[in-house]
Amino acid sequence: MKVTRLFSTKVNQRIKSLAVFGAGQMGTGVAVVAARSLPATEVHVFDAFQQSIDKSKEFMNSWALKEIRKGRFNQEQADTMLAKVKHHKLAQEGDHGDAINEVFSVIDFAIEAVPEVIELKERILKDFEKHCKFDSVFASNTSSLSITKIAAASMRPEKVIGMHFMNPVPVMPLVEIIKGLSTSPETHKLTLELAHAIGKTPATSIDRPGFVSNRLLMPYINEAIFALQDGVSTRDDIDKIMKLGTNMPMGPLELADFIGLDTCLAIMRVLHTEFGDSKYRPAPLLVQMVTAKKLGRKTNEGFYLY
Repeated sequence: MKVTRLFSTKVNQRIKSLAVFGAGQMGTGVAVVAARSLPATEVHVFDAFQQSIDKSKEFMNSWALKEIRKGRFNQEQADTMLAKVKHHKLAQEGDHGDAINEVFSVIDFAIEAVPEVIELKERILKDFEKHCKFDSVFASNTSSLSITKIAAASMRPEKVIGMHFMNPVPVMPLVEIIKGLSTSPETHKLTLELAHAIGKTPATSIDRPGFVSNRLLMPYINEAIFALQDGVSTRDDIDKIMKLGTNMPMGPLELADFIGLDTCLAIMRVLHTEFGDSKYRPAPLLVQMVTAKKLGRKTNEGFYLY
């Protein structure tokens, strides 16, 4: 706790205003932990869709209510935290307007948590850089895309880094920090300090496909889907064997549903393309499930029904 307070003090001095691009599950989770842990830092959440913004606000309110019921917050603390978070609607195309550009100009640290589409991430980076401070940092929450490639769209590639949060963000303790080829030591140091300040444990990877977490995790999930597809065992027994036999908190098929089968497929395709190795070939059943829009918990049906 003392270590977290030390880093929190340093980060509050350096980061007065933090941006989160993407008001989905991951972005909202990042905003929650930042607002909870950094009392002197304003948190700005940006999204192009009003529905996502409304859901983000709803989640934050319900999360704060649960924290009050658990005795971790009182009402005044919850109100103060929620008041620090400002939501902003971005234009889907073109200029975002003077009001948004003015907010961009005061941001010290930005975290992008939009879908895994590199063109979208590059566009957000470019839009942000038109108005941001020269020394502001841009971190991507990508789970598999190259930080070096994202940074190639930047006028300041030394200020671009990966900050891969685990889902659900308020609960999971790890943040995987990814250094691009041009990421500066100063950017890396500040990102590590931020991770500590928001109560997370950082671990660093260099910029390789899937980094560490998904380079190991996704082939494991993909192989479980092959095992199901090939009739090696049933869905329930595959998950039971891994949970009870290897002490995993979730079986691989249950975990795939939790992550999202579309996300699993996107990561496997990145690994397969970048490495060119057949061991990363996505299981045909995974491709079919995504084609059928059976994506797991997010659509209430995947390998399990929800």
